[in-house]
Amino acid sequence: MSQPAPARAEPEGSPFADLAAFVALPRVSSLALSSDGRRLAISVATLDAEKKKWQSALWEVDPCGERPARRLTRSAPGESSPMWAPDGSLLFTSARPVPGAKDDGEPKPALWSLPADGGEARPVLTRPAGISFFTVAAESGDVVVGSATMPGGSDPEADQERRTKRKDAGVSAVLHEGYPVRFWDHDLGPAAPHLFWAGRLPADEPATGAEHPVLQDLTPDALPPSGAGEDMALSPDGSLLARSVDVADGPAGRRTRLVLTDTATGDTRVLVDDPLAEIYGARFSPDGATVVCVREALSTYDEPPDYTLLLVDVADGTARELTPDFDRWPSAPQFSADGSAVFFLADDNGRHAVFRVGLDGGDPVRLTADGAYSHLQVARDGSALYALRSAYDSPDAPVRLDPEASHQEPAALPNPGTLDGLPGTLHEVEAVGADGARVHSWLVLPEGASAESPAPLLLWIHGGPLMSWNSWSWRWCPWVMAARGYAVLLPNPALSQGFGLDFVRRGWGEWGGAPYTDLMAAVDAAEQRPDIDATRTAAMGGSFGGYMANWVATQTDRFRAIVTHASLWDLDAFTGTTDAAYYWEKEWGDPLRDPKRYEQNSPHRFADAIRTPMLVIHGDKDYRVPIGEALRLWYDLQKRGVPSKFLYFPDENHWVLTPGNSMVWYETILAFMTEHVLGEGWQRPELL
Repeated sequence: MSQPAPARAEPEGSPFADLAAFVALPRVSSLALSSDGRRLAISVATLDAEKKKWQSALWEVDPCGERPARRLTRSAPGESSPMWAPDGSLLFTSARPVPGAKDDGEPKPALWSLPADGGEARPVLTRPAGISFFTVAAESGDVVVGSATMPGGSDPEADQERRTKRKDAGVSAVLHEGYPVRFWDHDLGPAAPHLFWAGRLPADEPATGAEHPVLQDLTPDALPPSGAGEDMALSPDGSLLARSVDVADGPAGRRTRLVLTDTATGDTRVLVDDPLAEIYGARFSPDGATVVCVREALSTYDEPPDYTLLLVDVADGTARELTPDFDRWPSAPQFSADGSAVFFLADDNGRHAVFRVGLDGGDPVRLTADGAYSHLQVARDGSALYALRSAYDSPDAPVRLDPEASHQEPAALPNPGTLDGLPGTLHEVEAVGADGARVHSWLVLPEGASAESPAPLLLWIHGGPLMSWNSWSWRWCPWVMAARGYAVLLPNPALSQGFGLDFVRRGWGEWGGAPYTDLMAAVDAAEQRPDIDATRTAAMGGSFGGYMANWVATQTDRFRAIVTHASLWDLDAFTGTTDAAYYWEKEWGDPLRDPKRYEQNSPHRFADAIRTPMLVIHGDKDYRVPIGEALRLWYDLQKRGVPSKFLYFPDENHWVLTPGNSMVWYETILAFMTEHVLGEGWQRPELL
């Protein structure tokens, strides 16, 4: 007869068994390819000297994979958003001190340039609120930057004067005249994002506290505050800027349309405006005559969203679908080097794959086999594609792809983020839903799990809900659990993307229906394995996954413990207080006029059924799922005597982002599961 396995400790030296070592692992992000295709730049985050925050630096990676990566920048504030100019210089943003700039105690990111032949980086552009984002024209090198600007004009001196007056007067109030008022983790206003055309940046003379003299406000009326202005692209010659712009969709709703701005005159015209869709993600063809973009059909009470790619003529705005019969959701499109095809990304069967589709039609061709890809870069000579690749058994790493070959398995280019090994193995499993649908899952098994020593099981439910488990996550890393002996099940239930529109429809407006039964089917299938201990299980999720964790708690007592992070509890209250209420009302309806879905699917209505111990986790700066959801859930659990704990982060948002808080997050979850899943008693984390 098999015996339950104790919690396992990973062999000495594994970073996944030591949370301090885990948070210190280098983390690769961003990818930029130079115009000549000879240089790649990545961002690499590591702990700072005090080990209190992650610090990002830029590294160069050899596109051929022959030379080791080398570090390019070393400032204490760090560097991010690398982008190459045609002259070979590397542009980036950094909050490094700018020589000659007024020190007001609040460092703001400036635009910096690292010369092509090496040497010291120099600041090339500043603004009173800093540079939030930028883009560069592929051929001309013209630059457009985004920066928050106070109402009343974009002149930097006037902008700074208005900021100083508010500060000196002790005024923090903001007057809103439209919706929304918050976004993600910050209050909106009174400053709003503007886009500035900077032209070609000077090759010498660094900025010394004053901004570059050639600076034209392309958005004098300011952009809507939601951040849509970051979605922009310059034509190769720098003459046109394509960008998505928020427009009203009903009294309090928003959607995006695509506009073109002449960078010489500032004149703007609408290119694509579809009242039934969001339009975004535009990229120019190599000759600048065509734009490819994403059309996301707006969801309704009856139908989820659907996605396709549009080809748009820049001259007259005529458009046609490029992927009309493709039952996946394309994103991040880019033209091939010769303009005859478009590369894009899409979730597909538990992967986030690279696809190619010809402009002359035909079915998209999947270029990658496994893995999740991002930051796709196209070599201008057509010889290669570059991207960051991750999977559940490997963090982000730069790779080189053949633009034509299908189902590739590229090797990682030498980089400082490569891991030596993992404390377990990754498996792919399937189950059958209550309605006969195929339910896909990933399963992480710890070392040593077997029929003689079965592992306790942790069900992790993904957020979204229109997402899927397909890529590495530092915030939700199953290998930390595997290093302590847990098997981790990562299912893709109804509403998950990458399995077709009908699979999404199965859960649309019925979150407590097929998504729940799919999860239980996945757990049932996992528990049939001899290397899984079905008597010791837990469930966990964040955001939509937190909603599902709450729903699971009201529907079954099969789990010994449930962890719910940044979760939805009272759907009516959530919909009215989240940062984009109109988005959710499309699916759920107006709670006052059509309360049916709220009443049937809101976990708080079934609180009396909860018997399972619960750990509630929430950040106070979470405006996507406001803290009120956790406060109400916590009170409802306490007054019913449900064994529960509340891990509260006053300064974190929807995600836990700082190293110290990240360690405490993992420590508390592990302690809670040790108590209730392993039965070893509660041990409070030392710093709590």
